[in-house]
Amino acid sequence: MNTALRAALRAGTKRGWIEYRKSFANGQDMFNYFGLGAVFLGVAFLLRGSSVEGAEVSVGAMVVASIIGFMVTMGGIITVAQILATEREDGTLLRAKTLPRGLTGYVVGKSVHILLVTLTNILIVLVPSFFLLEQFAVDGARGWFTLLWVFVLGITATVPIGAIVGSLIRSPRTAMGLVMIPVMGLTMISGIFFQFSAVPVWAQWIAQVFPVYWVGLGTRSVFLPDAMLSVEVGESWRLLETAGVLGAWSLVGLVAAPIVLRRMANRESGSRLAASRDKALQSTV
Repeated sequence: MNTALRAALRAGTKRGWIEYRKSFANGQDMFNYFGLGAVFLGVAFLLRGSSVEGAEVSVGAMVVASIIGFMVTMGGIITVAQILATEREDGTLLRAKTLPRGLTGYVVGKSVHILLVTLTNILIVLVPSFFLLEQFAVDGARGWFTLLWVFVLGITATVPIGAIVGSLIRSPRTAMGLVMIPVMGLTMISGIFFQFSAVPVWAQWIAQVFPVYWVGLGTRSVFLPDAMLSVEVGESWRLLETAGVLGAWSLVGLVAAPIVLRRMANRESGSRLAASRDKALQSTV
């Protein structure tokens, strides 16, 4: 590993950590951490007395297990797309391009930042759930290991998608709407908020193409009892298939995302950035 690459990795890691620490001084970020976590926990607690149809499993436990997977995919896709669209317009990406290995350091920094933010969001929901919900537990070291690789593969499968989408969006003001609508539609058919067996078969096939379903399935396998298998596809957690699909998305994304980002960065210039800023200022007047 050459000196420039090592310096970029160190700088990126340090930047990601600094951005994560600064998020605790931002009111909106704090609401995202604790407000949304409280909403998810409140819904799960209210549903704790209901059982999944066809399985003796609490609906509340199922929702939390799936929501943890949902947080991974949302952090990877929506958060990354929004950040990239914003920093493309304000010149952060252009400045990174001018530094040696700057784009490498930029990507590392964003990856570290998203990883830490997602972990924080998960822990805020996960820890109270162990005390508030019955049937919500981890089956020893094997369960924690499964959670680890599902989390890592989930992040590596979804962050490139968010990066590609963010690089294609011209304005950060439209990023949330353009990304959120299709992602939420995909979430609704992926068994995150209700059991997957209730989804029409044609929609199940669509959902199984994308990472959202597989990350949710992986987290359900960690936190829910095997009684849940009666309403899962093939009555199996399909961990091998989960690793295969997420691994394939990771490989394709890690190859495609740098190419797209590089081409997008090459099209950026100071004059184009100035024009974008002028347009943004005019739209706020």
